Amino acid sequence: MGVGIVSLWHLPFPASIVGLLLLLAALMQKIVKVEYIQDGAGFLISILTLFFIPATVGIIDYPELVSIKGMLVVISVIVSTLLAIYVTGVVTQFIEKRERKEE
Repeated sequence: MGVGIVSLWHLPFPASIVGLLLLLAALMQKIVKVEYIQDGAGFLISILTLFFIPATVGIIDYPELVSIKGMLVVISVIVSTLLAIYVTGVVTQFIEKRERKEE
């Protein structure tokens, strides 16, 4: 659906992001139950580190990334990753607290 929406409306976003936003909306509206995706999501999270190995090995082909500009790129990636982890944690805690209140 994400690919279709991006193609139809010529959005400047990756289709995977649109698809994740659609999934989030479906989960929030209780159209899709968490139980439906819980096993698959748990599996993907357990093997998530495997997705980073090709990117890490690929850096070997680009020695210019070790230069000053490359270090700035690495620092920005680290900072943005930490920020994403923090925001994800805050949002997850908010959703968990809200679900506990509903129970």
